[in-house]
Amino acid sequence: MTITRRSFVALSLCASAQSLLAQQEGGIASRGVKAQAKPAPSGRPFNAQFTDVAKDAGLHAPVIYGGIDQKKYIVEANGCGCAFIDYDNDGWMDIFLLSGTRLEGAPPEATNRLYKNNRDGTFTDVTEKAGLKAVGWANGVCVGDYDNDGFDDIFCTYFGQNRLFKNNGNGTFMDVTKEAGLLQPGPARWGAGCAFVDYNRDGHLDLFVSNYIRFSFEHAPVPGEKSTCNWKGIPVNCGPRGLPTGRHILYRNNGDGTFTDVSKQAGIDVAIESYGMTVVAADFDEDGWPDIFVACDSTPSLLFMNNHDGTFREEGVTRGVALSDDGMEQAGMGVGIGDYNLDGHLDLFKTHFIDDTSGFYRNDGKGNFDEVTRAARIGVETRFTSWGAGIVDLDNDGNPDVLFVTGSVYPEVEKKLPQYPYKTRRVLFRNLGNGTFEELESQGGEGISAAHSSRGCAFGDFDNDGDMDVLIVNMNEPPSLLRNDLKVKQNWLKVKLEGVKSNRSAIGARVIARFAGKSQAQALVSQSSYYSCNDPRLHFGLGPASEADLEIYWPSGLHESYPKVAGNRLVTILEGKGLVPNRGWNR
Repeated sequence: MTITRRSFVALSLCASAQSLLAQQEGGIASRGVKAQAKPAPSGRPFNAQFTDVAKDAGLHAPVIYGGIDQKKYIVEANGCGCAFIDYDNDGWMDIFLLSGTRLEGAPPEATNRLYKNNRDGTFTDVTEKAGLKAVGWANGVCVGDYDNDGFDDIFCTYFGQNRLFKNNGNGTFMDVTKEAGLLQPGPARWGAGCAFVDYNRDGHLDLFVSNYIRFSFEHAPVPGEKSTCNWKGIPVNCGPRGLPTGRHILYRNNGDGTFTDVSKQAGIDVAIESYGMTVVAADFDEDGWPDIFVACDSTPSLLFMNNHDGTFREEGVTRGVALSDDGMEQAGMGVGIGDYNLDGHLDLFKTHFIDDTSGFYRNDGKGNFDEVTRAARIGVETRFTSWGAGIVDLDNDGNPDVLFVTGSVYPEVEKKLPQYPYKTRRVLFRNLGNGTFEELESQGGEGISAAHSSRGCAFGDFDNDGDMDVLIVNMNEPPSLLRNDLKVKQNWLKVKLEGVKSNRSAIGARVIARFAGKSQAQALVSQSSYYSCNDPRLHFGLGPASEADLEIYWPSGLHESYPKVAGNRLVTILEGKGLVPNRGWNR
């Protein structure tokens, strides 16, 4: 019998429905997938070594988030994201960390935090001075210059009221949520992922917000109360299954500092039966218009394709990114975006719950995806509940690697089932350059092997030394800042984009670097990983190549080429003008 694409979709949806019914015992999807057998080690050395320097760097305050030994409600369990942001335009990445609170009241440490980079490996907490002190159940962060004034602004999602912080350009921020038209009337929503995206290509950054579940403390079930409030026979916090889904929102930027909810007319509100989490907006079908991917927990993930007329069509299932390769929904949480196989197209990596593999999706360049989890040998790992992730060249060899952070949502389980610890290690897959990856258990250094219950992570070069470091949110602990120290130096190139006709942040741009016979695509996005935002300077490891040819596809539709750009430096490219001096960069 011949299985057509349409019949396969129908079969997948049927299997997904059956899976949902079969797995009601646990709130989050835990599919019981058997790990793929690990191949023999390659024996190749890995040059990147990660050391947690957070304490020496001055990142001392814990990220408060719910109870420590028990999570009564799911709002305490999911945690939050973080961001690398150059808020003062000095050419050095500063750090922004979200925070939650506690059911019994907020301790003094419970606030979002902004750390200024002192350019010597240390940071100074400038939260109060910057006007960013805020208490609540924060979840996601996205960064972008929504008013095109040359300074990046910050949008934060919350269980409750989301917040937009305008960068005043003098080291301070102002909460302009009300003035921008982003106040949410009615019952509290659970804002989850977010992304600045110029969906209509008018040069102004619009805003997409995913919502997780409809939740209230007054009506929420407690551990053990329902079948969805148990995991492996142990009472745990309830959800998301058994709780009503959220509704996603698209806000159009009016160009005057305000936004209008256009979810209905844009076709976004048709996708209501989903538990939305991390959002990634990029041009997946390479037609010049940004599309929107939403990782969803315990429901099929969503892919909104841009119709070029202010509307979207949701095609996650038909394009191959909504379900696993066997047609099942998964606990989609974090998303990495990059070009793992160097074919010039943007692929996706999605993290999931324990006893399941993460999902790897290869893009054919037209926005159709094939799941290659097992073909890429990512299926060897199923031990962890996984969150923030990135497809990033960590050793500058020209082949993007995969790193993701992990941690359980059930601190009470470990006492009865020690094989399911609350704190777990980070996971590193080295790209072997042939379409497959190798999990490195010990070669990445103590920063990889250390156990925490982590959530969001952001990738960036905080010390401007030409390699990628990692900022990680740890639940009820200080964050981790993994400094990358390369044992063998290889060449690299960083690209900073500034829009003119496009939005000033150039969010939505796609860059292809060609070097040594390879072609690597990257996209400038305002959110990926898990509720987090990476360094906006696109980083290309070049291996032995000393230069690269660059192609830039700007959000405005402009296509530019820059041949033979020398490596081992940052280049700043102004749309339509070419290379311009860097702001504040020095090494």
